[in-house]
Amino acid sequence: MYFAEILHEVFDPSGPEFWVLVATVIFLFIAWKIGGFGQIGKALDKRADTIRKELDEAKSLREEAQKLLAEYQKKKQEAEAEAQAIIAAAKDEAERFKTESVAKVQDFVARRTKLAEQKIAQAEAHALAEVRSAAADAAIAAAGSILSGQARNGSDLMNTAIAEVKTKLN
Repeated sequence: MYFAEILHEVFDPSGPEFWVLVATVIFLFIAWKIGGFGQIGKALDKRADTIRKELDEAKSLREEAQKLLAEYQKKKQEAEAEAQAIIAAAKDEAERFKTESVAKVQDFVARRTKLAEQKIAQAEAHALAEVRSAAADAAIAAAGSILSGQARNGSDLMNTAIAEVKTKLN
């Protein structure tokens, strides 16, 4: 029943709804006659083609971006691998340098120790030579002293013996 009331209101020529319907039908008829629907369809088709092209372009740009991303990720991985290789080489070089440095220091310490031992041996030999020289000088002085004492005694003995020989000869 409600639908019947709406139809009665729309098709009642005294109401504004009827005249709006008539104007709309006339407008649609005129638009159809002058090709408005075709132009609207063409415009919609053109818009659909534009959208389709934009979607295709976006798809190709997306694929290109994915390729670039994959390429940059590959370059990043290569750079990281190269950095790791450089770090490993630097560590090896540092270890080699450390080993060489330790060996050089040990060699330097060994040479210095040997040189110090040689100097100590020379000083000992020099000190021993000085002690021997001093002992020899002391022995010579002592021998000289002893001999001069004996020589005085010997000269007294000689004088006594000569005097004794004189007395016996006389």
